[in-house]
Amino acid sequence: MRVRLEQVGPAAFEASAGSGGKLVVDGAPEIGGEGRGMRPMELLLASIASCSVMDVLHILRKQKEPVEHLAVEIEGARADAVPSPFVRMKLVFVARGKVDESKLRRAVSLSVEKYCSARATLGAGVDVSWDARIEAPGG
Repeated sequence: MRVRLEQVGPAAFEASAGSGGKLVVDGAPEIGGEGRGMRPMELLLASIASCSVMDVLHILRKQKEPVEHLAVEIEGARADAVPSPFVRMKLVFVARGKVDESKLRRAVSLSVEKYCSARATLGAGVDVSWDARIEAPGG
């Protein structure tokens, strides 16, 4: 895998992946960031959330669960130090459709605790918890 970052603003960079995807990463206002993209640590949270939610979707589809919509929100707490790594993260998965809640919870457990490579990269030093629920249609 390869990603290249090219400066596109005072503290903004466009990241281009070898697979063809692109996104913008921007710095904090103190270093000239203009809010043009996610900050690096937000991007790390997005990586953990996107890796796990894709695993969950894949598992549920293999089980032929009728997932109409799937979302995940992740919140991270960082150490009050320099550097300031994440010490805690919590993911909350919300599915819509006639999904079996026990299958959703099992899929989330497998993803977060076993399959998600981004989560595994964090190692044991970060406490990662999760929750999952089914939301009513139109919720």
